[in-house]
Amino acid sequence: MRPLTFIVGTGRSGSTALSRVLNVHPDVLSLNELLASVGTEGIPERPLSGTEFWQVLADPNPVFEKMIRSGIPPPEFLYTRRPGRYSAGAPGIPAILLMVLPHVSDRPDDLFDDLGRTVRRWPSRPAADQYRALFGELGDRFGRRAVVERSGYSTGWIPRLRTLFPEARFVHLVRSGPDCALSMSRHPGYRTILLLREILRRSGVTGFFELTEEHVRALPPDLAPLLGERFDPALVRDRAIPLTAFGELWSRLVTEGVAHLAAVPPSMRTTLVYEDLLDAPDQELSRLAEFIGVDPVADWLTTARSMLDGSRRGASGRLSPEERHALRDSCAEGQLSLGLPAE
Repeated sequence: MRPLTFIVGTGRSGSTALSRVLNVHPDVLSLNELLASVGTEGIPERPLSGTEFWQVLADPNPVFEKMIRSGIPPPEFLYTRRPGRYSAGAPGIPAILLMVLPHVSDRPDDLFDDLGRTVRRWPSRPAADQYRALFGELGDRFGRRAVVERSGYSTGWIPRLRTLFPEARFVHLVRSGPDCALSMSRHPGYRTILLLREILRRSGVTGFFELTEEHVRALPPDLAPLLGERFDPALVRDRAIPLTAFGELWSRLVTEGVAHLAAVPPSMRTTLVYEDLLDAPDQELSRLAEFIGVDPVADWLTTARSMLDGSRRGASGRLSPEERHALRDSCAEGQLSLGLPAE
């Protein structure tokens, strides 16, 4: 069985760049945003036949489809940047085709078709075993012997992943709270997350399945359209959302991640700080490679150094003093959970 590692974190923490770095390692199968693509229902507790498992991978993600149709696709949606034969709408872009397959192949449509023919023939087995088989299939195709899945906004997945994949190792990727929160504030996905959370809060429910027509009618006109099949992108892009709301979101997510990882044996977890990666890339990437079970190949380290961009480091320091202090205070709990001083 190939070594399996999940890189978890809040997102906007250098994780996309890290996926690209890992993808050029000759022994690493870098699965970019697989968990984010299939969603929380993507690993059910019941066994799945090969056909059912392929449906999980091929069914479009409804939230992501809505963002594309509404004109605010995040930059992580690789398929929309190099479109193939699928588009948002009917039938939609298959989940695994949006971010996962374009990351590993220049011909994602062909890989999607070929995988579908293979996976549909698989026997019924626990969902986790279907994913292990998928990791093995892709690893064999690309000659990679270690698997690393990386999704943003993934701290809440840790307990379930630990149960389903007890052999897995975990890397907690973290970044300076104020810088990370500022990046979230400029990202359509995280702006949408906060607005959807606001809908739940105003409606007094814990999940969208609980929303009724009465709930929707009671929402203000700048929130209700977000529940439709398409909405004006300005509702997300131009809405005034306090920076501190993103600081509080970052703090909550990183504190959640620290708490969940405390239950993982120390030998099977580590923390990677984005700023340390920028300061000492050879050291931190060598440590990461050894942790996930591959060699820190010299050519890979050289290539990786050229791929890391620290230009956004310290971005929160360019805010006004008032904004900077408020954002720092909103991140304080998360910084404390990481054992770091408030910035």
